[in-house]
Amino acid sequence: MEANAGLVAGSHNRNELVVIRRDGEPGPKPLEHLSGERCHICGDDVGLTLDGDLFVACNECAFPICCTCYEYERREGSQVCPQCKTRFKRLKGCARVAGDEEEDDVDDLENEFNFVGREKKDGQYLAEFMMQGHMSYGRGFVEIPQPFHPMPQIPLLTNGQMVDDIPPEQHALVPSFMGGGGRRIHPLPYFDPSLPAQPRSMDPSKDLAAYGYGSIAWKERMKNWKQKQDQLQMRNQNGAKDWDNDGDGPLMDEARQPLSRKLPISSSQINPYRMIIIIRLVIVGFFFHYRVTHPVPDAYALWLISVICEIWFAVSWILDQFPKWIPIERETYLDRLSLRYDKEGLPSQLDPIDIFVSTVDPMKEPPLVTANTVLSILAVDYPVDKVSCYVSDDGAAMLTFEALSETSEFAKKWVPFCKKFKIEPRAPEWYFQQKMDYLKDKVLPSFVKERRAMKREYEEFKVRINALVAKAQKVPEEGWTMQDGTLWPGNSVRDHPGMIQVFLGQSGGHDMDGNELPRLVYVSREKRPGFNHHKKAGAMNALVRVSAVLTNAPYLLNLDCDHYFNNSKAIREAMCFMMDPLVGKRVCYVQFPQRFDGIDRHDRYANRNIVFFDINMKGLDGIQGPIYVGTGCVFRRQAFYGFDAPKVKKPLRRTCNCFPTWCCCFGRTNNNKKKNSKTKQGKMMKTPKMGENSTPALALMGIEEGIEGNESKKPAIMSEQKLEKKFGQSPVFVASTILENGGTLKNASPASLLKEAIHVISCGYEDKTDWGKEVGWIYGSVTEDILTGFKMHCHGWRSIYCIPPRPAFKGSAPLNLSDRLHQVLRWALGSVEIFFSRHCPLWYGYGGGLKWLERFSYINATVYPFTSIPLLAYCSLPAVCLLTGKFITPELSNVASLWFISLFISIFATSILEMRWSGIGIDDWWRNEQFWVIGGVSSHLFAVFQGLLKVLAGIDTNFTVTSKAGDDEEFSELYTFKWTTLLIPPTTLLVINMIGVVAGVSNAINNGYESWGPLFGRLFFAFWVIVHLYPFLKGLVGRQNRTPTIIIVWSILLASIFSLLWVRIDPFLPKSDGPVLEECGLDCN
Repeated sequence: MEANAGLVAGSHNRNELVVIRRDGEPGPKPLEHLSGERCHICGDDVGLTLDGDLFVACNECAFPICCTCYEYERREGSQVCPQCKTRFKRLKGCARVAGDEEEDDVDDLENEFNFVGREKKDGQYLAEFMMQGHMSYGRGFVEIPQPFHPMPQIPLLTNGQMVDDIPPEQHALVPSFMGGGGRRIHPLPYFDPSLPAQPRSMDPSKDLAAYGYGSIAWKERMKNWKQKQDQLQMRNQNGAKDWDNDGDGPLMDEARQPLSRKLPISSSQINPYRMIIIIRLVIVGFFFHYRVTHPVPDAYALWLISVICEIWFAVSWILDQFPKWIPIERETYLDRLSLRYDKEGLPSQLDPIDIFVSTVDPMKEPPLVTANTVLSILAVDYPVDKVSCYVSDDGAAMLTFEALSETSEFAKKWVPFCKKFKIEPRAPEWYFQQKMDYLKDKVLPSFVKERRAMKREYEEFKVRINALVAKAQKVPEEGWTMQDGTLWPGNSVRDHPGMIQVFLGQSGGHDMDGNELPRLVYVSREKRPGFNHHKKAGAMNALVRVSAVLTNAPYLLNLDCDHYFNNSKAIREAMCFMMDPLVGKRVCYVQFPQRFDGIDRHDRYANRNIVFFDINMKGLDGIQGPIYVGTGCVFRRQAFYGFDAPKVKKPLRRTCNCFPTWCCCFGRTNNNKKKNSKTKQGKMMKTPKMGENSTPALALMGIEEGIEGNESKKPAIMSEQKLEKKFGQSPVFVASTILENGGTLKNASPASLLKEAIHVISCGYEDKTDWGKEVGWIYGSVTEDILTGFKMHCHGWRSIYCIPPRPAFKGSAPLNLSDRLHQVLRWALGSVEIFFSRHCPLWYGYGGGLKWLERFSYINATVYPFTSIPLLAYCSLPAVCLLTGKFITPELSNVASLWFISLFISIFATSILEMRWSGIGIDDWWRNEQFWVIGGVSSHLFAVFQGLLKVLAGIDTNFTVTSKAGDDEEFSELYTFKWTTLLIPPTTLLVINMIGVVAGVSNAINNGYESWGPLFGRLFFAFWVIVHLYPFLKGLVGRQNRTPTIIIVWSILLASIFSLLWVRIDPFLPKSDGPVLEECGLDCN
């Protein structure tokens, strides 16, 4: 995968694949000059031996063949050289095969009895066989590997016709397969690693030294082994205090320790919290008993509405409260991770990771923001050869492409500067904006000089990006053209081919110091009219497939374009959980909390979501793990493929057989268990389920059985058809799904991989597959994040919540009220869509691995928008009560007053204890309460109606991308007012409650002293609504008390309506039930 290969654009369905190079950009170097000889079978490098010499498979004719093909030919083929037909001899480092017994001149004790020689590579070999045997499945013929030729030598073809007006050095197309519709299926050779290897027979006439025993190397290894055993004995005797001077013992002991640990909340904080929850639950029960048994006859409608609303609020509280029953915190040990997997001076054993960045509209998501995110990824503290960054441009904008090209050039200067001086954060915009002492902990004298030079370089980079943005404001009539005069393939946003450009890669991606840089790949999936592209979820699934073809890292990290690495060690933090041998295998993802920059000090609209991220998510981490929130999440790739989590082996319980068989409690139960187990085994033998929800190794069980039996083709065909139905018609991608530990296919050329990458991002690839249903990001909601995490938890996976001391990622949040409400509307609409889908947590996923308290949290995340209806009614009741003089409760007795006071005290006690164990402040808690009311009576209400319209009438509503903050004046958007219909309900509530307060006070003044007592309850109710809507009121007023005209018009209109209602009620007349006085005509004077 070369960085100078050019922009690859094409359509698999239209049989087109074009390589577009920039002006003056040289073509790829011939592969013969990049390294040594090429293998004449697969086209890869021949490679070197263990001693560093050129690998020679055949000593007779020196036919060029790589080690992989040599081992495959010895293991599965004819074991002879393709050129001279001489039998291959066993070389050092290779496993023995049948026929090697007579060879006794190879001293290779480590591989002496390694007959299979691939315990850790079974998935790799199986994937290689799958791709070789099924590369042409459904395409007409079997592709035979041929010697590789440079890509520019292929002329441009379009459906078999030559095009002469385009220079071949600028464009090249790899023709796709053509031919008949026949299919050929090859059974996959697969060996079961669980079967014991047959011991090698020894010839008694030969000396044992011929097999490696008694040699000098054998004696040295035995001596070293005895020394280590003596050291272990000394450690046990001396209490691990006496070690050799080298200190290897303590280091090894530290490396064996767990990479993370749980930190439960102290009992002095969590036990009172749980007691208050139980007490509050009991009080709520008595409260509702009183409310239901004491109706208000003269205000029955108001009483009934209030009781229904309060019952709904109680159910919502239960769904929200009990998932917080077992909150925990976690701690990671990065030093242990380095000792175990990243020792200094040795090749790093950390697992690779593919990082996804998604963007759509460069006008709403500024390219400079995306560029900072990409720069922070390229400078991350992780081995560069194990990091690949994929940028998804779902808008096919040439502005994003050009900005990414500039970013890749600036990264060659920025990345070495970050790693040399270990700066944080590694996004240049936010690093240079820090209001802190940047000289702290810096000891190199050259730092100040290089920092000034780098800041000047970054300012010049910003100018270039701003120039691109200014140029993109006006689109030419003929569309955008590239530097070589070629039309930009993405001129039509809804009708364009797929595009891939490797900006930084294994060759050509080096910084100014000559060090290698991480891979940077631009991806824009194909779009055609008439196809459902599934918005962001579809773009993320395209990245899953294209990354599996090109790099296939076992872990994925997805980020929004405005979320940058604030902590360069964030990936290492996640690997402390993912690579932990104790808990890592069952972890599907590690979620980091969202933190934001550029929010005002008071956080008027609760953008930080502190209560959710620091209370709710910690509670979920103690059950089955946090929900997926859409960004800042490290995934296990296998969890995306719809596989079940690995089963935990439970320890065998001790049983007693002393009970008689007729005992109904013990004997019969045991017999039933035995019968059930037998019937289950019988069913499994009759109808095995393969390839659906099992692990990758079990998914190909049918193929393995088909090879061994007589009817070998039918099971292989069925299993292969299931795999293609699940993952699509790409043999390279299907083969990559088997590699549980990641890795690319070794016998595939870069040209074929790029061609296959274009195939997997074609618009029709997902048709009639499980993508979006069981595989990848799940479709059916604009909040695909909740749905995707829910499906993983239903498969038995668990997730981890990681809060490092320094926030891992930081992003931008909408500042003004309108954008914030639209953001909340999009989230609520996604929850409503999930509620009306088949994936609703109320009825989906039973019998799987989802725990009950975790289900409660998902139900709460799905039904919370419906709280807007009772909340709107409840916030309207104070005004109605003040205007009519009635109330929702009868006159309270002493016992009733006790229940009301106890309920309020328990509510405040629960909140105080939550703030105590979570560490959040009372201001953050209060802002969350305020915006719960603001969002509930506006965004959530509209989301419910839009969801009902979509389900009942089929009217779909499109959401707009939230604008990302640029580099404008600080908090300038906080006072920006943008009119939207979402503002109507809370504005109306404010006006009617204010009118109700005025009407109630006026009525009390007119009616005398006795009317003030009942008034206080109604006024408290109304002030509760007004205080919660106070931030909304400040957002309406705007900067320096300049009220927008539309608000004045609405206020006058609503005030007039309720004034007429007030006059109709006529509250100033005294309400008397006495006799009507009439004029008697007598003069009393």
